Amino acid sequence: MKGIVFSLLEKVVVAEHGADTWDALLDGAGVGGVYTSLGNYPDEELFSLVGEASKQLDVEPDAVVSWFGRGSIPLFAESYPQFFEGHDDTRSFVLTLNAIIHPEVRKLYPGAVVPDFDFDTSEADVLRMGYVSPRKMCAFAEGLIAGAADHYGESVAIEQPECMNRGAERCILEIRFSPQ
Repeated sequence: MKGIVFSLLEKVVVAEHGADTWDALLDGAGVGGVYTSLGNYPDEELFSLVGEASKQLDVEPDAVVSWFGRGSIPLFAESYPQFFEGHDDTRSFVLTLNAIIHPEVRKLYPGAVVPDFDFDTSEADVLRMGYVSPRKMCAFAEGLIAGAADHYGESVAIEQPECMNRGAERCILEIRFSPQ
């Protein structure tokens, strides 16, 4: 996994829980904690940090991952405002993941493995997003979508009738947006 993910996690943890909590997570997970944005690190290190955060904060691992995704969006918006410009709502932003955002991520972070998405836009009030990734971090995608909704001043409701973590071939996220 690219180091940018670890750097983001550190920033989100420190911003909400402080540097001591980040240090405690590193110690508890038994990882070094020196991450560079362009470096590559084993996925297991992130999963260890998530597991430790789950234990220390007494929340489910998926809730930690979703919280992390949601907290990452303001940092992405600050560092990569071009991804957010030209969109009036979350739906239009999310629909750029495959065509604009992920190709740019691959340019910025060579070797980055990003999930594959497909979209069903046939209903005006529901965006159905298919998600496939060997990491099975659909909770991160949910958090990112929720963070994007915050960014655009919207509320979002996400249901997941199919999930790779429950044995499905891919995750299906049914996303409904509404003004706050």
